[in-house]
Amino acid sequence: MFLDTVLTRNPELVDAAAELHRGGAIPPDTYVMDLDAVEGNAAMLAAEAERLGLGLWFVVKQIGRNPELIKAIARHLPAFAAIDAPEARVLHASGARAGNLGHLVQIPDRDLAELLGWRPETVTVYDAANARAVSAAAERLGFVQDLLVRLEGAAGSVYPGQEGGVRLDRLDTFAAEVERLPGVRIAGATAFPCVLCDPVSGKPGPTPNFDLALAAVEVLRERGHSGLKLSAPSATSMATLPLLAELGATHGEPGHALTGTTPLHAVDPRQPEKPGYVYVSEVAHTLSDGRPALYGGGFYARASIKDALLPRSGVRLPVQHAPAENIDYYRLLDAPAEAARARVGDTAVLAFRTQIFVTRSNVAVLAGLSSGRPRLLGLYDALGRAQ
Repeated sequence: MFLDTVLTRNPELVDAAAELHRGGAIPPDTYVMDLDAVEGNAAMLAAEAERLGLGLWFVVKQIGRNPELIKAIARHLPAFAAIDAPEARVLHASGARAGNLGHLVQIPDRDLAELLGWRPETVTVYDAANARAVSAAAERLGFVQDLLVRLEGAAGSVYPGQEGGVRLDRLDTFAAEVERLPGVRIAGATAFPCVLCDPVSGKPGPTPNFDLALAAVEVLRERGHSGLKLSAPSATSMATLPLLAELGATHGEPGHALTGTTPLHAVDPRQPEKPGYVYVSEVAHTLSDGRPALYGGGFYARASIKDALLPRSGVRLPVQHAPAENIDYYRLLDAPAEAARARVGDTAVLAFRTQIFVTRSNVAVLAGLSSGRPRLLGLYDALGRAQ
């Protein structure tokens, strides 16, 4: 999906990743992250958001909750949106500030005291029961916690496994109950996804969920709430920040923009963000019909993978489709025209959209690439733990 883009914009990363594998520094099933590119993208996003008067809470699930990358991003975007409690702990331990908790996964009751103790800017709640739990925990800690109301998504717009939220037509009832709670204050609304990229053109545009969130803010304003936030996550990037500001959002939550891997980047290598990672595998064996099998472990189901580069021979081979319901022990390539162009042990470099935290991959963090002095900072697992 992104191989052409990364070869155009960051060929040094491809070369460095291949060399790391050839030299034995990294195993197959490793994402190689360009820390310089990630930090540069974060700085660019921060500057544009400041120009537009937007706040940004960065997201790191897609890059493996990596502490080195978190520190680099937080130098420019100090506050995060954590997907779940384990991710929040890695972000907090790495020195970033809690911006929005409960973003996609509600905070379990047992974790509320710890996480609220960090004094997050906001906590997203999906229903009154979670609002009551946050209120009770905040009251015990002696402060009032700001809440974002998560809106139930428009029909057909919610990803399976991400259902939940307050229906717009029940927001008044929800707000009336929460307004009586002593430990929380309604501070705004959010929904997901609020922006998506067209699958063909890559052009970003608002979803019906954006309209729901805007309508929710108006309902809350009419109830007397002021200074309301509207976080409009998904596809937050240099291309969409002006759109967020124009439509009335106060916050975005950049994730794939930090690595230059939104769907727009796949079709337009001229986007400002620089591609910041590649996936490295290795030819494990060859089938009797000549098809090479790569080691798997990191092939995300929604990756839209097209082809793989084998640097030794320079050949690019199409990656064959694999059903999402099967474990990716291996991933097959088309057979090369000449068998010698794909040998067992050959390095394979791929670039595609991923969510590293749901893989079993390694993450190698590479610094100094922009200055021509690359060095491997460390090897981590998919959840940010040093190997």
